[in-house]
Amino acid sequence: MGSVGKVYLVGAGPGDPELLTLKAARLLAEADMLLYDHLVGAQLLKFTKPECRLIPVGKRCGDHPVPQEQINQWLVDYGKMPLTVVRLKGGDPFVFGRGGEEIQALIENHIPFEVVPGISSALAAPAYAGIPVTHRKVAASFAVITGHEAADKGEYVDWSAFAKVDTLVVLMGVKNRQNIARELIALGRSPKQPVAFIQEATMGSQRVVLSSLEMVAEKPPQVQSPSVMVIGEVAGYHEHFGWFESERQSFGGFVPFQEAGL
Repeated sequence: MGSVGKVYLVGAGPGDPELLTLKAARLLAEADMLLYDHLVGAQLLKFTKPECRLIPVGKRCGDHPVPQEQINQWLVDYGKMPLTVVRLKGGDPFVFGRGGEEIQALIENHIPFEVVPGISSALAAPAYAGIPVTHRKVAASFAVITGHEAADKGEYVDWSAFAKVDTLVVLMGVKNRQNIARELIALGRSPKQPVAFIQEATMGSQRVVLSSLEMVAEKPPQVQSPSVMVIGEVAGYHEHFGWFESERQSFGGFVPFQEAGL
């Protein structure tokens, strides 16, 4: 390697270490520096060589102990050294992972980089819950949305733009789940529409909670982060297609499979 190294933005996948890509595993084994997020499983760190320097940078919804600006600066500083630098991010680097901001910092400082996609929880969580985000005659479209809004930072989701999308996959939406449900009902979405919360998706501790928009709007089920929220008729298919879970809980008000017209 020359006088300047290379930075790899690598997706760690949704949680299950077996869902890590082969390329990601190879880069972890080659890394001299590894900057990793809070949600990255400890098992993935075992791929690294003994002399690799491990730098935890926190980062989970609502909890950023290391400011993004500091992470950007570290990537630039280490990227200027003759090192293989891996920035390991939960899910996919470009799906609500602020990967674009990190790439911009590298470009501005002429640091070579590469992006290695990962399996996003937006797709893995529904799959592990037996929920097809598209399904013939039921759902021809889906959207992935952030449920975490910060008005003080100018972050706002225009829910009217998504009200008619067949399937909504909401990431980081646990805290705002009640407001999201109320907003969608007000925009004309059926109050009886199924909603699924997939907690700790793809892990042995995965838990799926089924409800409906009206029940989430009135009395939200108790779920913890990290959870993926799936809204749409396809959410009801969990009852027939669910194949991987340690616990399934039907929450009051969920529309039975037949009544939902599935």
